[in-house]
Amino acid sequence: MAVNITNRADAEAIIREQIVSNIFQDAPKNSVFMGMAKKLPNMTSNQTRIRVLDFLPTAYWVDGDTGMKQTTRQAWDNVYLTAGELAVIVPIPDAVISDAEFDIFGEITPRIMEAIGQKVDAAVIFGDNRPREWQADLITLARQAGNNVSPAAGKDYYDLILGENGVFAKVEDDGFGVSGAIAAMTFKSKLRGLRDTTGQPIFKNNMQEVSRYTLDGAPITFPENGGFYPDIAQLVVGDFSQAVYSIRQDVTVKILDQGVIQDPATKEIVYNLAQQDMTAIRIVFRMGWALPNPATRMNEDRTGCAFAYLEPGTPLTTQKVTFTVTEESGASKGTRINVDGAILVTDDNGKAEFNLRAGSYTAKITKKGFASMTETIVVEKTAVTKEITLVAQK
Repeated sequence: MAVNITNRADAEAIIREQIVSNIFQDAPKNSVFMGMAKKLPNMTSNQTRIRVLDFLPTAYWVDGDTGMKQTTRQAWDNVYLTAGELAVIVPIPDAVISDAEFDIFGEITPRIMEAIGQKVDAAVIFGDNRPREWQADLITLARQAGNNVSPAAGKDYYDLILGENGVFAKVEDDGFGVSGAIAAMTFKSKLRGLRDTTGQPIFKNNMQEVSRYTLDGAPITFPENGGFYPDIAQLVVGDFSQAVYSIRQDVTVKILDQGVIQDPATKEIVYNLAQQDMTAIRIVFRMGWALPNPATRMNEDRTGCAFAYLEPGTPLTTQKVTFTVTEESGASKGTRINVDGAILVTDDNGKAEFNLRAGSYTAKITKKGFASMTETIVVEKTAVTKEITLVAQK
């Protein structure tokens, strides 16, 4: 005789599901750069000027009791922090807000803060979507100073990092000490895989303690906010106290229930908040940063850099940008060329060579006794040459 029961399939429609009372998500990640660089007082206007030592005085030995004492000079330069703006608007229908079991804006805001941190790191370190008012990114500045190290046959990561010509040495040769390092998460396995001649791991952690990774005493951070680009650099090291930033407008959150939202490209109205019963959250953040690079006894001409990086197996493509500077007497030796913060000095032939990625750059050409000049350089897929003729000041 058949026995009938009401099974789970029959009662599925009325079985109450257990719902976890929170949304499972990873903790938001903030900007790594802003956590390591030096924070200046908040900006009081769109642009802040930093005075930097540009030329160091020299002392001379006096020959005998009646020898003539020589003169010297000291000079300063201006470095500017210009505020760049990050902003986003998130529109949500009021009906969705009313029907949601969670505070939607409360869930969205931390993720936008994370996105701000990611954008700051990507722009400052790698130049991704860098505001045109900002100076060049850390990778570009280090590249012009020759502070890039390429993986080479016969060299392991210990040599590439801490060896005589490794990234630490590049920073130290320019007169700076490495205070920190940043690397992709995948770089951890490369460090753990290093062994000495006896097969013992070089980089060790105490198995009974939770400790941070360090390289020669400098802490190394592995960003989790998506702001580190391993296709540009495997490892970035430097003296982060030399990099400064300032906030013009701290993160500002505003709730909007009136107004329209336009498509940025076509300018067509996409949403009318009042007419369509929608509410939007608008978040704005403004900041500026700089690597002032003042003159020091080990970096008198300011052509060095406090940062260096380890290239990936396939280095990022750059183009040679050659400046040839002349004056009335011929080739102009010792002319300073500043390309968005990267400084080189012309050689005996009046030449200075940069290696730049595709983009638009501003070059300032200066030499004592001559009028300063400003040129715009556009780098695309081929080498660029620029000829400059200095005009003497009267």
